[in-house]
Amino acid sequence: MVSGLVVGRLALVTGAGSGIGRAACQVLSKEGATVIAADRNYEAAVQTIKTHTALAPGTNGGEEHSAVELDVSNSKAVQDLVQDTLKQYKKPPCIIVNSAGITRDNWMLKLSEEDYDSVLNVNLKGTFLVMQAFAKAMAESSVSGSVINISSIVGKYGNMGQTNYASSKAGVVAMTQSAAKELGKFNIRVNAILPGFIDTPIIKTVPDKVKEQIMKLVPLGRLGNPAEVAEVIAFLSSDKSSFITGAAIDVSGGY
Repeated sequence: MVSGLVVGRLALVTGAGSGIGRAACQVLSKEGATVIAADRNYEAAVQTIKTHTALAPGTNGGEEHSAVELDVSNSKAVQDLVQDTLKQYKKPPCIIVNSAGITRDNWMLKLSEEDYDSVLNVNLKGTFLVMQAFAKAMAESSVSGSVINISSIVGKYGNMGQTNYASSKAGVVAMTQSAAKELGKFNIRVNAILPGFIDTPIIKTVPDKVKEQIMKLVPLGRLGNPAEVAEVIAFLSSDKSSFITGAAIDVSGGY
């Protein structure tokens, strides 16, 4: 018998091919959820399901985990995923984790309009499109749910070379707070997590000297682990957080 925080629930995780998204799939499945791993890199999403998730609750005849290819900035692709999910699972996910995100770093005076737009399209617009489409499906099906949007501590304090990324992640917090006010009447909770510097593929592009400077600003003195963010995602997905909505929670080691 499966036990855990989110037993029997269906979860959609975007950006599931690596980093925080992959860790979220791992922890949510461990806690009893059926997981839909969505990523622009389909093979990475498949790998998440194959090697980074606990046994699906439906292995003995019920629901199974699945992997899907998804460009969150493409509204048609998002709408198609809603329909495909309803067809396959006969219900919408009640847990939505918006973890898809990209960086295109450069000094503000050198940042191209294309790199600004691409980051905003994925990080902010993509989060909006997924949240809007799946919250509508939940509301129409009278399904209570929890949406967890992944922002960043950079959206709170800014960071050199990341004017595009910081603005996209600050927007995610404001959007989360507004959506929470609108969706509460449907018993859909919406919260944001602001990870600090987490040991993900994105942080691997940061020069070692810069990492050393960052560590001096983190009271716990280390990078975070994706699983440490995923555990907060699981909490916000569960009934343990039933009176929390519109919150923005730092998971940053005190940065």
